[in-house]
Amino acid sequence: MLFNQLGLSAELLRAVEKQGYTEATPIQRDAIPHILEGRDILASAQTGTGKTAGFTLPLLQRLSPFNKGKRRIRALILVPTRELAAQVNESVGLYGANLPVKSMQIYGGVSIRPQISRLREGVDIVVATPGRLLDHVQQKTIDLSAIEILVLDEADRMLDMGFIRDIRKVIKLIPRERQNLLFSATFSKEIRGLASSLLQDPVEIEVAPRNSTVEKVSQLVHPVDKARKRELLSQLIGKGDWRQVLVFTRTKHGANRLAEQLNTDGIKSAAIHGNKSQGARTRALSDFKANNVRVLVATDLAARGLDIDKLPHVVNYELPHVPEDYVHRIGRTARAGLDGHAVSLVCVDEQKLLRDIEKLLKRDIDKEIIPGFDPDPRIKAEPINKGRSQRSNSRRSNPRKKSSHDVRRKGKARRAS
Repeated sequence: MLFNQLGLSAELLRAVEKQGYTEATPIQRDAIPHILEGRDILASAQTGTGKTAGFTLPLLQRLSPFNKGKRRIRALILVPTRELAAQVNESVGLYGANLPVKSMQIYGGVSIRPQISRLREGVDIVVATPGRLLDHVQQKTIDLSAIEILVLDEADRMLDMGFIRDIRKVIKLIPRERQNLLFSATFSKEIRGLASSLLQDPVEIEVAPRNSTVEKVSQLVHPVDKARKRELLSQLIGKGDWRQVLVFTRTKHGANRLAEQLNTDGIKSAAIHGNKSQGARTRALSDFKANNVRVLVATDLAARGLDIDKLPHVVNYELPHVPEDYVHRIGRTARAGLDGHAVSLVCVDEQKLLRDIEKLLKRDIDKEIIPGFDPDPRIKAEPINKGRSQRSNSRRSNPRKKSSHDVRRKGKARRAS
């Protein structure tokens, strides 16, 4: 279905055309007409399906016309991470280019003062992480009393990260009469529980099976000894002439170390994770998108929500502890209908993790030993030290645990999401 068949305004269609799009994706085709009608939405869509445009375009039309004078926040989009907040806000700007709309992003890890100044000037749409949004509420620097549309994007991830209490606090602060749009990668019991308390007679949309991987991603496992992973990765990048590679590690320290080692090998690399300042993360991502950096080494939390056009290669340098995170990782490639390549470097310690992933996928992943990198059969499997890598998962049972999304200052909670 073409965009011009969905009932969008001429201003929005011109913006869509400028981005080079003519045909709507399934999530856009199914969601946009219902959102334009004012219906609540419960939608399941994997990454790379075009869901951001699926709610941004009709949201902009629903809010039109925009007041050019005194502005009040009329739409609130909640997201789990800083990177996703920045990208969704960028989409609002691109698709609202022909409209007098003002939007802004709110997240932690940066000074709150510029955000306060911008809020005082007046905005129509706010894209925010829950923690920093509640910081503004506590300081009485934001007014949520005029909200007409609430969007929860990547709601499953927000629940995983322990934001359910913050989300419920926000919901109590906004008008009861509003339109609600909930987007999630999966329809878990927790998501359905949240939906039942939030949505009114929702339209349910599911464009991809639960935990399905992007069909256009080719997946391959290279068995290799742990001590030789970096050497193999450098060879794959060099001999394959891979020019843009997103590499996943389990820990922040591991991401830093690998990026340094690859730079030593002559492969320009940068690391992105929660301990990096927001400025450093933004610069690393910008350099990667501009091809000034060849390899971006990331942890799962930092990479969630990254939207990189035409990303050809994803490498699991270390397999994730949670099988679903594998799906999210490889979903960074093969976006917008393009092909993608996902490679996993698997040592003997990770065989159980690999079996768990294959069980989730309900199929075996092809294995290929690279000549010269045959695993040593004498090496026995050792337990993987979860340590810091599992902090994000521990927040599910203890959402108030100290993390980059929830730090304490002067004895009171100060969220740095």
